[in-house]
Amino acid sequence: MSKLDAYVIFSLAFLVTFAIAMIVIFAVSGSEPSTLITCVFATFGGEVLSCALIKIFKLKEGPEKFE
Repeated sequence: MSKLDAYVIFSLAFLVTFAIAMIVIFAVSGSEPSTLITCVFATFGGEVLSCALIKIFKLKEGPEKFE
């Protein structure tokens, strides 16, 4: 497993865990930190998107380098 794959798995696992924690916090306290939620999802979502773009462009460049 490459480092890129491990980071994507970590990011998605963190987002799922964070979402569950925020649901529990909302159920207990009745309020949510909307700015924190927005920033966390934007940061990790952007990281996953950039990792996906890196993977796509590496796959497109791969065969051309060897020909």
